Amino acid sequence: GTKKKVACPGLGLFYTVLSAFLFSVASLFLKKIEDVHSVEVSAFRCVFQMAFVLPGLIYYKTGFLGPKGKRIFLFFRGFLGSAAMILLYYAFQVMPLADATVITFSSPVFTSLLAWIFLKEKYSLWDLLFTLFAITGVILIARPPFLFGSNVTGIEGSYADHLKGTIAAITSTVSAASTFVILRKVGKSVHYFLSIWYYAVIGLIGCIIALFVMNEWRLPHCGKDRVLLILIGLLGLGGQIFLTKALQIEKAGPVSIMKTMDVVFAFILQILFLNHIPTWWTVGGALCVVASSSGTAIRKWRQSLKKANQNEI
Repeated sequence: GTKKKVACPGLGLFYTVLSAFLFSVASLFLKKIEDVHSVEVSAFRCVFQMAFVLPGLIYYKTGFLGPKGKRIFLFFRGFLGSAAMILLYYAFQVMPLADATVITFSSPVFTSLLAWIFLKEKYSLWDLLFTLFAITGVILIARPPFLFGSNVTGIEGSYADHLKGTIAAITSTVSAASTFVILRKVGKSVHYFLSIWYYAVIGLIGCIIALFVMNEWRLPHCGKDRVLLILIGLLGLGGQIFLTKALQIEKAGPVSIMKTMDVVFAFILQILFLNHIPTWWTVGGALCVVASSSGTAIRKWRQSLKKANQNEI
């Protein structure tokens, strides 16, 4: 008989690190863009996603609307997912790269909280502790004046922009967590290509409307900005592909833990290419948030292993 091909050990974790690197480089390029609004960058990202997903929809014959009973969930998944992307891109443009990246890593904690509220999933004292850790980390990064005084150091530009970026990053994180809850609700009844399709189409429509309302729609004049826009789209698409491949061949727990490399890459790229040294407050906040998200991932991983062992028995 034919021998079964042995899977390469650690390949899923390698894909996760590669995905984290591509996403971090895309964020760095976003910081380097000089004359394009974050909403317009999001619109270009949606166009790239649509171009990638469209052949998949045709090949798998999923249709463009999805099952009737799931369309409302797909709509909200697309709306909240695209809103998360736009808000995150805005945060990247107005606050330090590492700060915005760290805040987004509180997403697993918010996912557990929202799943408890809407899906009636178990929420233990450990989950509450991880939530408090994440909130502490965000506070250390935001450094509100009523706690830290009026002389806040280590930020880019004005504190008003830093505060706006922090609020945008937190709202983006909650929106992303909401999309995860919706995807759990939908389950495997909808092909993941269709989910990405809704995300891209609704995001593009929302971006175009917002750009005309704000009167910010314009093609970048500088050739460098145009190249960076294309690279952001390609890198973001590549990051999604490798993350999807990682989740296909590796358990979600190890992938979630390894994805904390996003934070490491963000710190390294910020220091090397943006000449911005993170403050100790940011480092402390990063440790709190990474500990919180890693703890949540490890706990969920152990629960899934325990459940699998019980099913085998």
